[in-house]
Amino acid sequence: MNKLLFIILLAATSATAQTDTAKVETILSNKPDKRAKWYDNISLRGYVQVRYNRLLETNEKLKCEQCDKSIGEDGGFFIRRARLIFFGQVSERVYFYFQPDFASSASSTGLHFAQIRDAYFDVGLDKKNEFRARIGQSKIPYGFENMQSSQNRLPLDRNDALNSAAANERDLGVFLYWAPQKTRQLFSSLVADGLKGSGDYGVLAFGAYNGQTANKPELNNTPHLVARASLPIRVGKRQIIEPGVQAYSGWFTLASDLISKGVKINSTNTYMDRRVAATFVLYPQPFGIQAEYNVGKGPEFNKVTDSIETRDITGGYVLVNYMLKFKNQFLYPFARAQYYNGGKKYELDARSYTVNEYEIGLEWQPVKNFEFVAMYTISKRRFEDFAKQNNTQQGNLLRLQAQLNF
Repeated sequence: MNKLLFIILLAATSATAQTDTAKVETILSNKPDKRAKWYDNISLRGYVQVRYNRLLETNEKLKCEQCDKSIGEDGGFFIRRARLIFFGQVSERVYFYFQPDFASSASSTGLHFAQIRDAYFDVGLDKKNEFRARIGQSKIPYGFENMQSSQNRLPLDRNDALNSAAANERDLGVFLYWAPQKTRQLFSSLVADGLKGSGDYGVLAFGAYNGQTANKPELNNTPHLVARASLPIRVGKRQIIEPGVQAYSGWFTLASDLISKGVKINSTNTYMDRRVAATFVLYPQPFGIQAEYNVGKGPEFNKVTDSIETRDITGGYVLVNYMLKFKNQFLYPFARAQYYNGGKKYELDARSYTVNEYEIGLEWQPVKNFEFVAMYTISKRRFEDFAKQNNTQQGNLLRLQAQLNF
């Protein structure tokens, strides 16, 4: 009897050891555990941003619809983002990512509605997943700062020049990405190590998408096409640079509810929409530089003719930053200058803009789960549509943001 019990215990110990070994091998190989259930490979993370923009404000008429709707008159404490992110490598070749935002603004008087930001899955086209097809609603691979998560970005809002390419940076389509395994690991470490990386959007990217921006139906029969090349390069022992170039082209149809009565439009309400941009990033070790510039054509309101026309677009930004570490805390002083001249196709009457803006700020991370940003903005914005044909606002304000990471 004792001998039989000994044999049973020995077998159980051996089975446990084999299971533990299999789990360790799975973690090291970064592959899903074949022994695990599907739900064991799903993870959850998220973040919440709460802002206040009215300190030291000099002009309450200065606003930015694209940026933060709580800037200017009647703005108060504001939840800018409240996001849960569900993701996981559910098999060796399939990865999924689902991100709803619970702080979307349904109207000027309705806040905190849930809306899909990302809903896609990646299908690996080779054993190492160096070639991937991304299917669903996701970020359009155009611009470094557009790719960079708002959870990691230093300025409180993205620059007008490149972000005007797509509201919320996303659309519904199919995108192909390629990057060697070592480069994919580097993309990941540039975020994990606090260097404010953009994430893994491949060395080469190509895609086709609707072109009407996220959570909007397609309004014409021609998809947009986009291509991007971006490569992080080690320089010496510490420095990493990342040059890049990207372009997209398509036709954008203005929704009828975003055209004022009296505005002249063409017969199809559809306009050329194309751009090309260049990017340069020096990651902050400890000093960093981030610069992008784009040119192109798109719909824009012309107050001289009271019409929406295809007009030139130009603009970009330069950001300098510094990373300071002490104990487990991080400090990131930064400054950014941006310029933009062109239309915003997804705003009323393809609103016409000229933006000159300067920002200086500081991000403080006392612990991993909490960040605080203070940013002083000096801004001059011309934003004109059919109702506001001579509207240039200039002013300064101090902006504050508290962010929870989990």
